[in-house]
Amino acid sequence: MTGKNFKIHTEIVNGVCPTCEEYTMLVGVTRDFYRCLTCGSDLEQHINGKIRYFPILHKKTALKEDFDYGKKS
Repeated sequence: MTGKNFKIHTEIVNGVCPTCEEYTMLVGVTRDFYRCLTCGSDLEQHINGKIRYFPILHKKTALKEDFDYGKKS
């Protein structure tokens, strides 16, 4: 990226991370996606009457406990 200028607008907000359940700072590079500074979880922001953050599950980062894997209880 030689000779090109670009701006990155970051936003730091306080909120409760649903993954680690801590009141922490959340850093956002876009208007809808944030990262928890405590646990590093990626979050998506939803605004519907009040601001809520939901974890984003990626195929590579999802925990084994998050899925049933066909096991019957």
